[in-house]
Amino acid sequence: MPKPANRLSSLPPYPFALLNQRIRELNAQGHDVISLDIGSPDLPPPDAVIEALYQSACNPDHHGYAGYRGTSEFRAAIADYYRKRFGVEVDPNSQVLPLLGSKEGIVNLSLAYLDRGDVALVPDIGYPSYSMGVYLAGGDVHWVPLREPDYLPDLAGVPTDVLQRARLIWVNYPNNPTGATADLSFYQRLVDFCREHDILLASDNPYEEVTYDGYRAGSALQAKGALDVAVEFMSFSKTYNMAGWRLGAAVGNADAIKNLLQVKSNVDSGHFHAVYDAGITAIETTDHAWIEARNAVYRSRRDTVLAALPEIGLKAQTPKASLYVWGRVEDDDWDGAQYAEQSLVNAHVSFAPGMIYGPGGGQYVRISLCLKEDRLKQALERLKVWYAKR
Repeated sequence: MPKPANRLSSLPPYPFALLNQRIRELNAQGHDVISLDIGSPDLPPPDAVIEALYQSACNPDHHGYAGYRGTSEFRAAIADYYRKRFGVEVDPNSQVLPLLGSKEGIVNLSLAYLDRGDVALVPDIGYPSYSMGVYLAGGDVHWVPLREPDYLPDLAGVPTDVLQRARLIWVNYPNNPTGATADLSFYQRLVDFCREHDILLASDNPYEEVTYDGYRAGSALQAKGALDVAVEFMSFSKTYNMAGWRLGAAVGNADAIKNLLQVKSNVDSGHFHAVYDAGITAIETTDHAWIEARNAVYRSRRDTVLAALPEIGLKAQTPKASLYVWGRVEDDDWDGAQYAEQSLVNAHVSFAPGMIYGPGGGQYVRISLCLKEDRLKQALERLKVWYAKR
């Protein structure tokens, strides 16, 4: 067999793939591992979405290619959502592009914009695909620190020589994994920064409808001039509990959309027509009451986790959004990876070690709220017993 491409040497295995393999091995040994690591919604989509999928799949004309840019109806629904939800006007024909979930769009954007020697500004606590896409493209990552209490990037701290090579900057609010949020004034500063330094702003916004305690998330595209320098990624995975459906969209600057399409049209052929139709139903018919009821389930789980943290050696801020609690390990003898390893081996409860999310996450673990209440409480009781005996 020939040796693999050199690019794989700088592309580590995806962290959750390794973690899932470890969990499978423990389960095969007879252990009942409770996973609090992956952020995969355990609740179903609205009934109308499933029905729309079925009805569209029954149409004999819906089984061919739906086109590299998706259906015009789906793009129009996304544009209409941005107008109603954020007050942002976009052209569905040039400023909206369907994605196979936002993850592939995130990686492909790096392929569209980065050559060797180019830099992407990546938060040092963030979704792993931001940096993985950079590595795959052959670019360089410059880690931008995110720190408590607000977890906002320190743009002034980016060196001048790095800015001269920077082509992309990634931001994500509501944030995975920290649950941090950002306001419009932050986005305006960021847009102005990107305009000044000729950098493309890539805003990952999949948690805009997973919010608590009256908080309402915004969009980077609401900032003045954002459509000149920014593209935003939205997803149906978290908003409508459709993670396995792999449906999302990129919205924003027309040149960025065109360049992303140039990559995508060479590597995929879009979705099954019925998935687009189900997405239209989700975005057009799901009312705020359904979202609020769903979020109330997550909020209850969040509060259950927060109440248990002092007994399991963790400390966290109360997140106003996202599907996670970002727990700081209080034991001086352990970092996040050591804590996660001990909890997995001794309590058979799996956390996502904070180091998965970058060099700033070393002292943390991420706790997912995507688990039924009874199973969540079982996991927390196991952790309390283990931690007390450690």
